[in-house]
Amino acid sequence: MSETSTDPVMSAAQFDRLRKIIYDRSGIHFPDNKKYVLESRLGRRLQELEIEDYDQYISFLTMGPYKDDEFQEMFNKITINETSFFRNEPQLDVFEKQVLPRIIEARAATKRLRLWSAACSSGEEPYSLAMMVHRCLGLRLMDWRVEILGTDISEKVLTSAMEGRYTDYSMRTTSPMVKSRYFKQDGPYWNVDPQVKQMVHFEVHNLKDRLAAKRFGKWDVIFCRNVMIYFDDAMREQVVQTFHDQLENDGVLFIGHSESLRTLKVPFEQMPTPQGFCYAKQGCKQWMTKAA
Repeated sequence: MSETSTDPVMSAAQFDRLRKIIYDRSGIHFPDNKKYVLESRLGRRLQELEIEDYDQYISFLTMGPYKDDEFQEMFNKITINETSFFRNEPQLDVFEKQVLPRIIEARAATKRLRLWSAACSSGEEPYSLAMMVHRCLGLRLMDWRVEILGTDISEKVLTSAMEGRYTDYSMRTTSPMVKSRYFKQDGPYWNVDPQVKQMVHFEVHNLKDRLAAKRFGKWDVIFCRNVMIYFDDAMREQVVQTFHDQLENDGVLFIGHSESLRTLKVPFEQMPTPQGFCYAKQGCKQWMTKAA
């Protein structure tokens, strides 16, 4: 295929087959009016592979020896990994100043704290959580067992996350004080402080896989922000039910500011924390009154 070739045209039937494959594997839903998005993001991939049309690509994606690798490549093309350190600071203030201190107080006997950053992309969110835990616990940190897990369906972004090496773009919402305390600048890059880096570990995880989520155990806090906008109602319900099952009884779920659990039949209640976008299990009175 020459460099001057136009992108292959995706028929309605090909779109239906592709979006079903994507949904079955990841839960991401492309509605009818988003055909052009899928076509525009995959057109260049077909050129890279020198594949003539989408029927050939579907065969390559579903039957070829490299189908699992290609799904990862396709997923990286069709998703947008838009993130930064300390993204949506008002919400993170709720976590650090209201939720985290009360969770730490509630875990004083066990001195164990478990946080899950689901769909964490290139790692900025779980590292941000680690920095806030470090600030909150201070010298007490050495007496605590802190486990922070970052998961994503994309191996590529997790490889980047594990390096802990970021550009100015990832740092655009990071204060100079945090930069000086938790990063070391290396030319155009910012390296996460080793003490923070060792607080976080990463694993590939598909949010459709409820069994794998159970193997992770129970969590005190779960963050899953700006991901469920890509799901349909059935997938959102399944994912949120998994979070409910995997949270401790007094655990807290944080979601994106453009997301809501209002239409779902999962027993969560939104906490009375402006800008928090956070939820507790129904009946958990600890969180239904605002912290002092």
